[in-house]
Amino acid sequence: MEIATKEIQERVEKLRATIEHHRYDYHVLNREEISAEALDSLKDELVKLETEYPELVTPDSPTQRVAGEPLPEFVKVPHKVPQWSFNDAFTEEDIRNFDARTRRFLAGAGIKKDAIEYVAELKIDGLKVVLEYVKGKLKTAATRGNGKIGEDVTHNVRTIDSVPLQLTKPLDVIVEGEVWMSKKNLARLNVEREKSGEPLFANPRNVAAGSIRQLDPKIAAARKLDTFIYDVAQSSTPVPDEQAKELKFIRELGFKVNSHFKICKNIDEVISFWREWQKKARKEDYLIDGVVIKVNERRLQDSLGYTGKAPRFGIAFKFPAEQVTTVIEDITLQIGRTGVLTPVAHLQPVLVAGSTVSRATLHNEDEIKRLDVRIGDTVILQKAGDVIPDIVKVLTELRTGKEKPYVWPARVPECGDGGRIERIPGEAAWRCVNKNSYAQQKRRWYHFVSKKAFNVDGLGPKIIDVLLENNLIASYDDIFTLKRGDILNLPRFAEKSVDNLLESIEKSRKQTLPRFLVALSIPQVGEETAEDLAKHFKTIEAIENAEFEDLEKIDGVGPIVGRAVVDFFKDRIHKALVKRLLKFVELEKVKVPAKGAAPLAGKSFVLTGTLSSMSRDEAKAKIKALGGDVIGSVSKNTSYVVAGDSPGSKYDDAIKLGVPILDEEAFFELLK
Repeated sequence: MEIATKEIQERVEKLRATIEHHRYDYHVLNREEISAEALDSLKDELVKLETEYPELVTPDSPTQRVAGEPLPEFVKVPHKVPQWSFNDAFTEEDIRNFDARTRRFLAGAGIKKDAIEYVAELKIDGLKVVLEYVKGKLKTAATRGNGKIGEDVTHNVRTIDSVPLQLTKPLDVIVEGEVWMSKKNLARLNVEREKSGEPLFANPRNVAAGSIRQLDPKIAAARKLDTFIYDVAQSSTPVPDEQAKELKFIRELGFKVNSHFKICKNIDEVISFWREWQKKARKEDYLIDGVVIKVNERRLQDSLGYTGKAPRFGIAFKFPAEQVTTVIEDITLQIGRTGVLTPVAHLQPVLVAGSTVSRATLHNEDEIKRLDVRIGDTVILQKAGDVIPDIVKVLTELRTGKEKPYVWPARVPECGDGGRIERIPGEAAWRCVNKNSYAQQKRRWYHFVSKKAFNVDGLGPKIIDVLLENNLIASYDDIFTLKRGDILNLPRFAEKSVDNLLESIEKSRKQTLPRFLVALSIPQVGEETAEDLAKHFKTIEAIENAEFEDLEKIDGVGPIVGRAVVDFFKDRIHKALVKRLLKFVELEKVKVPAKGAAPLAGKSFVLTGTLSSMSRDEAKAKIKALGGDVIGSVSKNTSYVVAGDSPGSKYDDAIKLGVPILDEEAFFELLK
């Protein structure tokens, strides 16, 4: 067995201290300095280290106990039944390993099973509550606390309409469930708080936890909390012999039970259910952060039993985290197509939001200073929906003293011309002094053929590099002169791939004016600005000849963009390039709906998630064709948020701000 080094021992000790600090904040004080997902990620790292080095496991490790201590303001309630915490699974491999372990354990007990029947239930992200009834009447309601002792919150739980004060049968029973607040109620509550000048609540889970811990039950009653009950911990009458039947039994007693559960014949069906609810979870009015898996047969549950801290018969199958922790291994600079230098963090690869990430942007020098991020730091990485991975926090408490601050360079060789760089006046960004370095040229080429510009399918960065290295292209218009024989013998090309590429180039000859403008890499001109310019001027010739005074008055353009456009088209090299391109490219006529004939005029849309019947670009085009605007972030003034499958944080922003949300079907109806 490998012996843990001093560095590993120190890492374990720091992880324990950090986890305990944040778990106390989260579970006991109802504060959240970091997200629950980030805390899970730290805990997962600690579990792996303790598994690899069992000699480091101590009785007081966070992995060896359930939760924090109860608040002193409440009466302490000893639990008659220990309140266990499920172990977590994060990947399909984890859940298959759980299935294999379950079958091995049962085989060791003389019960052989090729496939086990499971019940998959939604994991509600709220506050666990334990309810005790005597002769059918509610006696006490308690929080989980540390698993042995909880807090008496009966006075608050009695205010929740979904909690029966008297059961349909006069049983002595203890049940377990989750207290939660709906997203709609959070939006309502935040509107009221904003009117009264109070700070807004961040998420329904924190509000539910805070409401249950209020000393005044009127506060809990006003917040309209809800519950789902999912387990019988103890009963004076026999409990059904299957988990699915137990849920029916709970409902018959008068409790609210979440209806979205499924009996799964094998682990493959469990995984399918988990995948399905990853897409559907955000559309529910309550927070869901995974799926709880339990062996269906109670006799098998009894045979499997418990470890020191968790049941063997069940596991929490978490959805891919949008926040995780990882370590920065290096920081390098990337040169963009306009010469702007972007610092990029190279990370220990980590799974976040369903994909493995090894790089994240640090944006600019000021952001590095604000975060005080250093090479070797442990950081929180965030990826929500379609957002690029972003470092949101440095966990300075995990520093060892060996971390290296990043020193912004005086020169960058890749910029050419001696590597000189300069800070852009009035901005946080640095750029190459030389505006035409080879690195910038390549970036501009990548951009020219990208989906937002000419959209030449099959002409990615690696192919562009090959064409540049073999001197087959030097100017954008050279793409349209490429012949089959020019590229057939180059690396990466076979006859079929050459034919496909030439076909894609041919299709790209017909372009819209906005895409054409975007492709030129005009400083300050992105997709939205290109749309504004096209609507106003209608033709490329009118834009080329526009005066600064004409440009700065256009809504969405202004003086900075106006000056950039004028300067670009005054350059004789740029004018010559446009002239050459127009020999090969046909620009579609700009269609601007007549006033009064644009049904979506004055409406703004935010798109999030994946639409099944069209791409995001197609959805944008349809909105704009009807006079609507597509914007990047949600505000109170947003007209609609269009939510497809797996929507990002913009969906949650819409809930908080009370912005109308359209699913795909409702969006199509609106377009009609």
